[in-house]
Amino acid sequence: MSGGSSTTVRWRGALITMCAQWGLEALTDEPLSRHCTWRIGGPADVLIEPTSWAQLAALLRYAEENGIPAVAIGKGSNLLFDDCGVRGVVIVIGRHLARLEIDGSTIQAEAGISASRLARTAGLAGLAGLEHIVGIPGTLGGLVVMNGGSLRKAIGNAIVRVQTINRRGEQRILRGDECEFAYRRSRFQQEDAIITEVTLKLAAGDKAQVLPQMREILRERRRRFPMTLPSCGSVFKGDVELLRRFGPPGAVIESLGFKGTRIGDAVVSSLHANFIVNVGAAHARDVLELVRLIRRRAFDRLGHTMTCEAKYVAPNARVRPLDEAL
Repeated sequence: MSGGSSTTVRWRGALITMCAQWGLEALTDEPLSRHCTWRIGGPADVLIEPTSWAQLAALLRYAEENGIPAVAIGKGSNLLFDDCGVRGVVIVIGRHLARLEIDGSTIQAEAGISASRLARTAGLAGLAGLEHIVGIPGTLGGLVVMNGGSLRKAIGNAIVRVQTINRRGEQRILRGDECEFAYRRSRFQQEDAIITEVTLKLAAGDKAQVLPQMREILRERRRRFPMTLPSCGSVFKGDVELLRRFGPPGAVIESLGFKGTRIGDAVVSSLHANFIVNVGAAHARDVLELVRLIRRRAFDRLGHTMTCEAKYVAPNARVRPLDEAL
C-alpha cells in the first residue's frame, strides 16, 4: 500500500465508499504510467474516473475539505508523473464526460472529448478551424489549459466561452477574451480551476476540403514525429525570442548535438529533437536530466533560457512546467 499512514487509509476508505455508492470503481495504488502518453510514473493513492460533473464536484469538495492532494487529468498527453506517483487523488476526465452538440457554426463540447474526435466531428459537419488539432492525442480540457494546437495555431482562437469548476465545487463561466490566451498559455495554468465545458465558434466550410486537409495533417505528423514510441509530444516551447533568434526548438536542440542522446530509457528522438521518447522503462528522473542538460547547453552556447510546454506532476499533485521541477 503506497499511502501507509492511518490518515491516508481512512480517506482512501471514505473515497472508495463514496464511489461505490455511485457505482464507480476507485483504483488504489494505480500506476500512473497507464494514464499518460509518456508511459512514465509511479502509483496514485487513488484514481477515479467520474461519470458526471456532480460527482467531480463532490470529489473536489471532499479533497479540499480533508486536505487531500488532488489533480485532474485527461489523457495525460502533456504530463510527466513523478517516479513516486501522486500521494493523493488523481481524477480522470475522459470518455464519460465527452458530450458534444452542434448548433449551426457553434460547438458546445465537454472537456473529456478527445481533440481528434472534436476535429473530425467538426469537419464532418462542414465546419472549419479545428483541422490543426486533429492529430493531438489529448482531451479538449487539457488543450484549452495549454492553448494547444499545431501549425502555429491555437485552440483559443475559436473559443467564445469556457465553463469551469473550482475545488470547492463552484462553477464559473468565462468569455473567451477573459481566458488570457497567449502562445501555449492561458489563465487556467495559474488558476485552481478545472475546465468542464467549452463553446467554440467555427467558420462554415466544405467537408470535401476540410477532411482531406485533416488527412494531410495526419500524414505529415506521422512523417515528422516519432509516433510509434511513448512521448508527451513537444517538450520545449517555441517562444517568440527563440524562434526569432535561433529557430524552432527541435532545430535548436539538434544544432546543440542532442539527437539520440540517451539517459536510461529516455532518448532525444533522432526523428524530431523536441521529442523525448521512452524506449523501454524510462523514469521521470531520466527525462528531467535530459531537460536539464538541454537547457544548460542552450544557455551556455546561445545565452537563451529554454522553457517547457510539458508539465511535471509532483507527488503532492502540484503541476508545473518541467523546467520549474529541476
